[in-house]
Amino acid sequence: MKKRIIVGATGASGLPLLVKCLEIIRENPDFESYLIMSSSAELTLRQETELEPEDVKRLADHVCAPGEIGAKPASGSFKTEGMLIVPCSMKTIAGIHSGYADNLILRAADVTVKEQRILVLAARETPLSGIHLRNLYELSMLPGVRIIPPMLTFYHKPESIDDMVYHIAAKLLEPFGIEAKEYRRWNGL
Repeated sequence: MKKRIIVGATGASGLPLLVKCLEIIRENPDFESYLIMSSSAELTLRQETELEPEDVKRLADHVCAPGEIGAKPASGSFKTEGMLIVPCSMKTIAGIHSGYADNLILRAADVTVKEQRILVLAARETPLSGIHLRNLYELSMLPGVRIIPPMLTFYHKPESIDDMVYHIAAKLLEPFGIEAKEYRRWNGL
């Protein structure tokens, strides 16, 4: 049986990261993805890429609609390795923080937290307000929650934006035990 990762996508900037994460998951034969894209994510996807939502949905093994509150990821009895939300808007962070699960992305995140599974949040906003920081801090104190903002790194000497996107996507998937083929780790000076 394949290991399942729920992948949520919200309307924050960073949809190329979602695409790369889905591609890396697909390359790993031990894992399968359950994608939930908000309507805002679909709008942002069109703004940031040349892709249509259907192109991205084809990269996932399974797709659930955000309003499909009775879908498998809505239940703790549905066994998963956890959930990645990429990109993750501050609205979604606030919803997770308050337990306000009015759509499948928030419900799946709520289930992930209550089951103490891995929840990786690619939090996207700048600058961060005190409200954002408080919500992120309090979520970071929960077992299994990892806040991994998509921060640029340069130690791996990226030659293109694609190199940077790949590196960040690999870091987002690492907590699930996925080793991206071309991920270059820090090896010291």
